[in-house]
Amino acid sequence: MTTVSSVSNATTAAAGGAAALAAPEGMEDRFLKLLVAQIKHQDPLNPLDNSEVTSQMAQISTVSGIDKLNATIEALMNGFTDTQALQAASLIGRDVLIAGNAITLDTGGANGGFELAEGADSVRVEIRDAAGHLVHSADLGAQKAGVHNFQWDGVNDAGTAMAAGSYTFSVLALRGGQAVGVDPLAGARVLAVSRGADGTQLELAGAGTRAYSSVKQIL
Repeated sequence: MTTVSSVSNATTAAAGGAAALAAPEGMEDRFLKLLVAQIKHQDPLNPLDNSEVTSQMAQISTVSGIDKLNATIEALMNGFTDTQALQAASLIGRDVLIAGNAITLDTGGANGGFELAEGADSVRVEIRDAAGHLVHSADLGAQKAGVHNFQWDGVNDAGTAMAAGSYTFSVLALRGGQAVGVDPLAGARVLAVSRGADGTQLELAGAGTRAYSSVKQIL
């Protein structure tokens, strides 16, 4: 009678054997054994063609080479992730620009930015409070295509200092009287850095968690 433990042991042994055959080393060993058996039992009057043997050897060599290449790429990616995490750690306490139109005013002012699809003759930034009221506007003049940043000192157009807190802004860019594509960029301070399945992540004040790759500019 076969006991449960015997079945379990047999299953484990079979699984181990299958894993060994699936591994690159197991595949090479199995291939060489089959090739030796094929040569040993070949018909003396119709021997194996040298080109056929060479082709088979090349195929197993290619499979082995691909496995080693994949292992090398994985090691390089792990190294890149480690380096990226170290670089991101240096951002703790600094402000960065990410996609969004919210800015936070504190004692040091507020940072924001924008990305222009092409050069513009004029760029205007308008900042509004939580109720949507316009509190400050600024003409930044002509700007080239790409990422730009601006700083607001927290004073409204009437010269009054605004209360600390969250504000929103919009950007209008024109070229020859026609609107230019522009994406607002929110300024946020990096509080912490973490690594996970999704790569290096930044914990930002007032903006939640964002991927390190989403940073448009470091201020």
